[in-house]
Amino acid sequence: MSSFQKYYAKLTETADFLLHNPELGYKEFKTSKKIEDEIHKISPGLKVEHYLDTGLKVDLTNGSQKTIGIIAEIDSLYQPNHKLADTNTGAAQACGHYTQVTTALAILNEIISNHRLEDFGANLAFIFTPSEEFVDLAWRKEQKEAGKIDYFGGKQEAIKLGIFDDIDYCVSVHAIGEDFDERTIEINCDLAGFNFEYFDFYGKASHAAFAPDAGINAQSIATLFNTALALQRQQVKDPNRIRFNPVIVGENHESINVIPDHIKMGTDLRFFDIDNAQKLMNRFKQAAEGCASALGGSVESERQVGYLPLISSKSMSAIVKDVFSANEKIPGLIEDRGYTMAAGDIGDVSFLIPTIQIGYGGWNGTIHGDDFTLVDPEFVLAIFPEFVFNSILKISNNLDQVKTYKKTKEEYLTELEKMEK
Repeated sequence: MSSFQKYYAKLTETADFLLHNPELGYKEFKTSKKIEDEIHKISPGLKVEHYLDTGLKVDLTNGSQKTIGIIAEIDSLYQPNHKLADTNTGAAQACGHYTQVTTALAILNEIISNHRLEDFGANLAFIFTPSEEFVDLAWRKEQKEAGKIDYFGGKQEAIKLGIFDDIDYCVSVHAIGEDFDERTIEINCDLAGFNFEYFDFYGKASHAAFAPDAGINAQSIATLFNTALALQRQQVKDPNRIRFNPVIVGENHESINVIPDHIKMGTDLRFFDIDNAQKLMNRFKQAAEGCASALGGSVESERQVGYLPLISSKSMSAIVKDVFSANEKIPGLIEDRGYTMAAGDIGDVSFLIPTIQIGYGGWNGTIHGDDFTLVDPEFVLAIFPEFVFNSILKISNNLDQVKTYKKTKEEYLTELEKMEK
């Protein structure tokens, strides 16, 4: 019996604790403590570095020149309708991040328990990252205004703090939100980047029946703007790799007998080409200003920086495919999806260094939905972690096959500044 099977029972208990104690980003205090407790049960002497209050990092050094980072996201999603949601915060494990944590712990246990570190051709760093889900935005905005954070994504803040300065390659994993007839993994799937743009349209209130001519209808301005964005889709370059979704934000509390004088709209913009996205965001702003001017109103806009796109390392994925071809426990492989318009701050890491995200099935329901549930715990908690271990091991001993690059933290922060303009 492998150490992964032996550790399975213990890992099931850890997974159950995390499942029933979901926490939103930058607030994962119980989660962080549980992870550190489990690390010290594996090896009491391991040094754990803390960052951003809840983030953790464990370095395992074997004297190699290069280091592979192993990422596990520790936050939960805001999904108050999930059956296991926290009734106070609305947090729920509706994206499966808790099984990223269990995967990392299982790999760490194998390395320590069976003295496997010297088998690797690279140092290893286990990085437990907070705040991947782009939620709880009002609170995070308060934290930013108070100077406690600069970015809403935990990996973005970690990069800024230098947590990734000594990392040369990165391996991450993520649940796949689909039902499969067989145990399945996925490689070579890129993720979109995104930005948010908010528009406050202002008009002039008046009596809607007695004096509509005295008012300026902010709702009409917003409707015109929505139409302008719809017509702009014809001008979008590579439309299958661009998404935007304008919606009215918040509630309108005015009477139906009053011409509305304020409407707030927001849209995300999902993209793979940052320069193209920047042009589109400027067009959105131009359209908003034109629509407001056309109907005699005004507009104020605010841009919120999201995440960079994940561009997966094809050479690292090729090595993972070799491991898959030699394995006998996982029959299903998806390698031809190419990309999805979903996003994550793992994309920010891929800007810096070669990065992959290995997807894994074993779930039922809709990812991010109120019914997302783990249905194959043996696969997710034992078989898949062993596969990831073997993949990292083979990557580490074949780094000469990996197309390598390394950008600086300063180059990364400059790229984020481009998204703000």
